[in-house]
Amino acid sequence: MAKNSTGAKTLSEAEQRRLERFETIAEDMERQGYTRRDLTTDMHKANRFSIILSVALLVVGFGLFYLVHHKLEFSSFNPLIFVACLVVLIVVHELIHGICWSVFTPRHFKDIEFGILRPSMTPYCTCLVSLKKGQHIFGTVMPLVVLGIIPMIVGIAIGNGSVLLLGVIMAASAAGDILIIRNMLAHKSSAREIVYMDHPTEVGVVAFER
Repeated sequence: MAKNSTGAKTLSEAEQRRLERFETIAEDMERQGYTRRDLTTDMHKANRFSIILSVALLVVGFGLFYLVHHKLEFSSFNPLIFVACLVVLIVVHELIHGICWSVFTPRHFKDIEFGILRPSMTPYCTCLVSLKKGQHIFGTVMPLVVLGIIPMIVGIAIGNGSVLLLGVIMAASAAGDILIIRNMLAHKSSAREIVYMDHPTEVGVVAFER
């Protein structure tokens, strides 16, 4: 993550634009009586969790694979095709976020923004408006379910280690999503009304409650 000479994160034009838009919305909501609660997580923490999750899923996934089939098999494994599938699925991961969140937004896909984080060249998807807890969690968890959990189950069921490995990698890539959901579920509030909005530059959401 690029930083300037003062140690602060250097924002891209898209991030700066989202930050300004977010702060305008946040100020308006605060004038309406909402209190802002940041529920973000550190990118380094998300990366460390991703590594731990990868190891755990590999052990559990291939342990179950061996128990069911009494062997470890990677049917027709082609490294180039495997890498190509990963690249496509990373993009699909973000698309699933956008599709699921857009169901609940006033302007649907117009309230969703896609882009690429530099210099890591990582695709991202962010919702530009606030959502209720269940709505946001639904859109956050679906890539993990569709691209991670289901392929892992299918890979074990049909005895295809390549499919299982794809599922493991895609599940591990959802580590940040898992931390976001954990923070949302851990946030306890007695407020009668609470909505959640993606933080424009950090991993996580901001809760507005009143």
